[in-house]
Amino acid sequence: MSLSCRLATTAQELALCRELRRVVFIEEQGVPEEIEQDRDDAMALHFLGLEGAQPVAVARVVDKGHGVAKIGRVAVLMARRGEGLGAALMAFVLTSLAERGFTEALLHAQEPVVGFYEKLEFATEGERFFEAEIPHFAMRKRLQSAG
Repeated sequence: MSLSCRLATTAQELALCRELRRVVFIEEQGVPEEIEQDRDDAMALHFLGLEGAQPVAVARVVDKGHGVAKIGRVAVLMARRGEGLGAALMAFVLTSLAERGFTEALLHAQEPVVGFYEKLEFATEGERFFEAEIPHFAMRKRLQSAG
C-alpha cells in the first residue's frame, strides 16, 4: 500500500496527528506532554501520512517569518521505520513549503536521525544541544522555488 500525504485540516485529521505524536514522543521517547504539545500547535501546519485510514507518519511546520519554515515533530510509527515513509512525507512537506513561498526550512534533528535529514540535503549548523534531554543538531535547507 502506498503512502497518502496531506495537510491535516479537519478536527479528525489533527487528532490523528496528535495521537501519533503522543505514541512516538511521549510513550516511546518519554518526552513530557507539556513539551511535546506546545503553543505552536495552534498556528502550525500539520502534515499527515496515511496508509489507507492508518496514520503512519506526521510532521509539523511553523512559519518563522521571512520565508523560513521550522519543521518539527516529524514521526513515523516504530514498526514502520526504515520503509521510506518518513522520506516520502518529508518530500511532500518540502514541496508544499516551496509551493507556499517558503525559501528555507530549518529543523532540530535528534542525533540518531541526522543522516536521514542529510540525505534530504539538510546541513547541520553549530554544536549538539539538548531538547527534552535528547541530543539534537540544528539543520537547514534552502528550498527550490515551486515556480
